This record gives sequence, structure tokens and C-alpha cells, in this order.
Amino acid sequence: MAGHFPFSGKANRVSVYAFFEAHDWSLDAQEKYYELWYQWTKDLVMKDPDLLASKGPLFKGEFFGQHADHNFHLHDYIWATRLLDLGEFINGSILFKLSHDALHTLEHLHEGWIAEADAVTAAHPRPESPEIGRYRHV
Repeated sequence: MAGHFPFSGKANRVSVYAFFEAHDWSLDAQEKYYELWYQWTKDLVMKDPDLLASKGPLFKGEFFGQHADHNFHLHDYIWATRLLDLGEFINGSILFKLSHDALHTLEHLHEGWIAEADAVTAAHPRPESPEIGRYRHV
């Protein structure tokens, strides 16, 4: 079930960004989606004594991971990179601890998070892509 999340499997910032592109999400929608994952993860970490002791300090800011305080990526990869950092933590430290029912609940939450991000895009549409594609070399 966890394979439905954009950071599952052999994900990287490009594959996570491709997930955002497939949904045609603006940067505001990408940020909203990240915030929903971050809050869910933070809440879970704060309730788990082991995770709180080992990773709790990493959740003191607004973002998680080595890219938390930086926006140095080209092509608007900021939210994809931050989500990948958070997703690697979720994959390695949380998902395997969840029961089948908890994973099923998370999958339903995830569907709602996608709908929330879609609503943000409706209010703040994504700008049109440049004439030269993002991945084309010149």
C-alpha cells in the first residue's frame, strides 16, 4: 500500500517533482502537500517515545531534513526535495511500524491530502511551462 506515496520505492527529487507535475500543482499546492505530510509525521513522532527520543529534535522547525533551510535547487524543486527528505525518514522509520489498518487509514488520508492540494491549485494555478522544456538541454 505504501507504494502509492510519491517518495516510495526508488524515488528521487525528479520523480517526486514528476508526481507534482502529473497533478499540475503550483508551488503553493506543493507546499500544502508537504505541510500535510510534515504535520502527520511530526504528530506521529511526538506520540512515539522511541522516535521522539531519536528524531524529535529534528521537528522543531517548519521543515525536516538536510534541505530544510535552503532553496538552492533550480526548476522549483524545493518542495520535491523537502518531501523526499521527509519521505526517506517516513519510509525508513515509520511505515514499517504501521499495521495494515493504519496503512489503510494513511492511504485514505493521502487521498484527502491530494484533494486539498488540488483545491490550492484551483485557487493558485500553476504558471504555464516555458517554451523550452525543463529537462531539455541547450
